[in-house]
Amino acid sequence: SAVKRFRGIDMSVLQGTEFYISKRVGRAIMDYGMLSEGDKIAVAVSGGKDSLTLLRVLNDRKAFVPIKYELLAVHIDLGYPCMHPKVLGEYFKSRGINYHIEKVDILKGKARKDISCFWCSWNRRKALFQTAAKFGCTKVALGHHKDDIIETILMNLFFHGETSAMSPRQELFKGKIILIRPLAYVEEDMIRRFAKEAGFPHEKCDCPNSLTSSRTRITNIINELEKVCPDVKTNIFRSAKRIKEDYLL
Repeated sequence: SAVKRFRGIDMSVLQGTEFYISKRVGRAIMDYGMLSEGDKIAVAVSGGKDSLTLLRVLNDRKAFVPIKYELLAVHIDLGYPCMHPKVLGEYFKSRGINYHIEKVDILKGKARKDISCFWCSWNRRKALFQTAAKFGCTKVALGHHKDDIIETILMNLFFHGETSAMSPRQELFKGKIILIRPLAYVEEDMIRRFAKEAGFPHEKCDCPNSLTSSRTRITNIINELEKVCPDVKTNIFRSAKRIKEDYLL
């Protein structure tokens, strides 16, 4: 078969949907300067399709991109994961990926039904940053994709009364932690398709708020809008870059 090339890079190691995801990942990395020579990247892996896709693509890209970097898969075990830590550990080993599983007591005396999305996210993010620092990682990669960014724009508008998005590259703590979101240009449908092709291990997530969260409500709204405006996702995504300041309050 013909050698797959993108911007002069031989990508023949990639098959199926991964080839197209990797092209978008490469474009996002270039547009936002996400990677540098010698980076050690902590990849946050929950066990869901998004984080497993991110890890797989970043790992496979090491075979042909000119920048050399290391990966450390980091799973924060909160007690009700989308994937059992042992299953994840076996998957990491099968792909030859270095990994660390960090156990966190998220309940801290609370009942599971009283745990909010904010509380869960805050504790997971804190543990992730601490683990990245402990292993000397220069970047932290999150599996947020284009749909996540679109939903965040609407969530901030509707629920917080502000115009802001989820940045593909963000420096925190005076540059000590640099968050990157290489899937920023990849839509969830493509990730879902690749997850089936790749045969990722999968277990149902038993998060008590998974069906009632604000993000789920926003997803449902966008799905309804797509029926009358097929380009609604792209329009919302682009709006964060096309600010008309003369028409702001």
